[in-house]
Amino acid sequence: MNLFNALLVRLLVCLFPRDTPRAAWNLIASALFMVGLIVWSAPYFKISLDDLGFDPGPMHGVHLVIHEAGHAIPMMIGAPHTFMVFMGSGLQVLFPLGIAVAFYIKNRDAYGAAVCLWWAGHAALDVAPYIADARALELPLLGGGTGREIEGHDWEYLLTHWNALSHDTHIAAQVALGGRLTMAAAFVWGLATLAYEAWFQPTPPPDETYPGKV
Repeated sequence: MNLFNALLVRLLVCLFPRDTPRAAWNLIASALFMVGLIVWSAPYFKISLDDLGFDPGPMHGVHLVIHEAGHAIPMMIGAPHTFMVFMGSGLQVLFPLGIAVAFYIKNRDAYGAAVCLWWAGHAALDVAPYIADARALELPLLGGGTGREIEGHDWEYLLTHWNALSHDTHIAAQVALGGRLTMAAAFVWGLATLAYEAWFQPTPPPDETYPGKV
């Protein structure tokens, strides 16, 4: 039983690493934000990749800035062409994941990490329509026109290079599923974090909360 309790405590510390209580106003505001994010995200769990490609929503602009940086940075350091092409979509997903890791490790803030995990899942979902479009080349691109009009786009090149062009829609469906599952996991983790901090988190002694105060 003692071993079980020790494992349970370790699991809770891993999932909810924050060691100082969150202010009541912060808990309420964080809960309202998470609920609002869930409501706002609901359409992304049922929209088709075709529809999402032509109407990606407001977050697409955020993803696009990071996507273009993912191309530009490897280009500036002379990275291989295939890596440069891949890192558009790659950085789009890795950037919010990196911020999530920073929230978790540096700030010990599981809620902040969960929000960034949602961002990463949404970024992956944003990539999926372009993977599915690798053969069709019908989606509008940043410079205007479609992939067919400008002789392809990132994922047409990548899947052709990897001899996987015929699997574009299947790969896209798996990426979309992964993005949606990541978003759902982020919602569960974020709400569970707030519930734990509100009702179950031990309150540290005054001298630990305010070092140096007797």
